[in-house]
Amino acid sequence: MAKTIAIQGGYGAFHEIAAHHYFENEEIKILPRNTFRDMVSSVQDRKSDYGIMAIENSLAGSIIPNYNLIINTKMHIVGEVYLRIKQNLVAMPGVKISELKEVYSHPMAILQCQDFFDTLPQIRLIESIDTAISAEEIAERRLIDTGAIASRLAAEKNGLEILAESIETNKMNYTRFLILSENGVSIPTEEVNKASLYFTVAHKFGSLSKILSILSFYEINMAKIQSMPIPGKDWEYMFFVDVEINDYDMYKKSLEAIRPFTPSLGILGEYKNGKSNLNKK
Repeated sequence: MAKTIAIQGGYGAFHEIAAHHYFENEEIKILPRNTFRDMVSSVQDRKSDYGIMAIENSLAGSIIPNYNLIINTKMHIVGEVYLRIKQNLVAMPGVKISELKEVYSHPMAILQCQDFFDTLPQIRLIESIDTAISAEEIAERRLIDTGAIASRLAAEKNGLEILAESIETNKMNYTRFLILSENGVSIPTEEVNKASLYFTVAHKFGSLSKILSILSFYEINMAKIQSMPIPGKDWEYMFFVDVEINDYDMYKKSLEAIRPFTPSLGILGEYKNGKSNLNKK
């Protein structure tokens, strides 16, 4: 039976491409949703088996609200996938770049392609909720003076032509996507080599450094650390940390060692490192 994967965005969105990469050689069904919150709700309501959520981009950084969304909805991270992002200028068949007056896309996609459009001052860039949905609206409304920044898959699914390929400024443009499940998926501990954690610290001298020193003592490598202020608590912060695991027992011991130094400690997920797919196209 095909797995149903909820994504943020329309058919052909980069989230769909990431789903096909992660669930390679498996039969899947894509369930498009307009927002990340809608995507998570689909997983909670059992309308989908998994959800996929972009969490950070190599150029634009972390998508901060999504960290809170994972915690507040008690989602579990069960995997990750890294995707090379290639942005394209797409439009109705036969339309030329010189005929375009407006181009729609997600704000991050526009940011990634700003240098390209600096050479086309006649085009007005307009923010939308999603790259693929922008392409879909152009096709449905048959707009001949409007383009979109979108993936090749979105162009193919909507019968659009690519007017300019790979228009992102930096070609080393990757996005990390998290695979989410409501109940989590257990994998053998010997296969776990990465975990996502969160903890809080009070505004006291050395609070954070003590925790980081303990992780270092247990030879736990931090792949990422992201801080966020806690609303309503002045000068208190929540930290999200990705750690790489070489020895699962040592990793578990490190968690017990840092518990006395944090009011709260949680595990968002234990899973396999997804960097093996970095070179996939």
